[in-house]
Amino acid sequence: MPSRSFWPFLVLFVLGLVLFLVHLSTGSVALSFTEIQDGLMGSGDSAKNVVRLVRLPQALTALLAGAGLAASGLLMQTLFRNPLAGPSVLGISSGASLGVALLMLSQPLWSMVPIPRDAALVIAALIGSMGVLALVLLADRRIGDGVTLLIVGLMVGYICSALISVLQVASPDAALKGFVLWGMGSFAGVGPERMGWLVVPVLLGIAASVYLVKSLNALLMGEDYAATMGIPVRSVHRRIMWTAGILAGTITAFCGPIAFLGLATPHVARAFMRTSDHTRLMPATLLCGAVLALLCDVIIKLPGVQHAIPLNAVTSLLGAPVVAWVLFSGKRWARST
Repeated sequence: MPSRSFWPFLVLFVLGLVLFLVHLSTGSVALSFTEIQDGLMGSGDSAKNVVRLVRLPQALTALLAGAGLAASGLLMQTLFRNPLAGPSVLGISSGASLGVALLMLSQPLWSMVPIPRDAALVIAALIGSMGVLALVLLADRRIGDGVTLLIVGLMVGYICSALISVLQVASPDAALKGFVLWGMGSFAGVGPERMGWLVVPVLLGIAASVYLVKSLNALLMGEDYAATMGIPVRSVHRRIMWTAGILAGTITAFCGPIAFLGLATPHVARAFMRTSDHTRLMPATLLCGAVLALLCDVIIKLPGVQHAIPLNAVTSLLGAPVVAWVLFSGKRWARST
């Protein structure tokens, strides 16, 4: 890796490591670095329980969710060649939420599920997200206009939200309370016993995203150019769809619909790295996603703020200005791609 590319990655890695340690130390009870070390090594009973059972799973969830949503957003922005494409804007998160709502708010269906509930949540979210993504991709082929495509994605998202509202009205109070809390977004709901159901699909999705970087670079130049380079365009489209759907669906199932991370993070990474070369942009996007997710979660864990501010409020406050910047610098983005 050229030396000029090394320093941005080093800065992001160090920043992520610092935020990870700050995340472990921050909470209702502040922990020193020694207590964190004792908890990780298993030498302190109280610190071990707090760190291993609560804070470490939450920090790992934030890291994985941030990286996964960022990768999903970059994949969709490249696939649709649209700077405003992302899991939330194109309705992917809404589709995943609808799948989860059908399972969580329908008690007879929930009780009849013959597989572990965590696996059922992932499958339901994946079906919902892939269904919406397939509709958006079909609209992209027929319409071909980026602005109209975003409108289609928003309309599909509104339809999913309307169906979720209908389900909420007809659901029992206990199920409704759990779903509402889930819908606010949180990295705190994945304990050690559930971590495997999140880690495996997200790591597979991240690995697939990294594997696709050469194809993504070719798609930046247009489908005709990619075809002349020997890229199987339709096959690559399907792989990108599946990868983005798996990442967004799995993360939404466990963390709720997290706003703006998937949309804003690729632009932060692009501005930080000053390149659209996916061999450098993809790993930078993964690191930026992890850093931003950890930062947002640290903010809501600060003393006096804990349990008072939803995660989505913080991600929206940080992500909305980035989207506004993209809107006002659209020509520059187009030139960079």
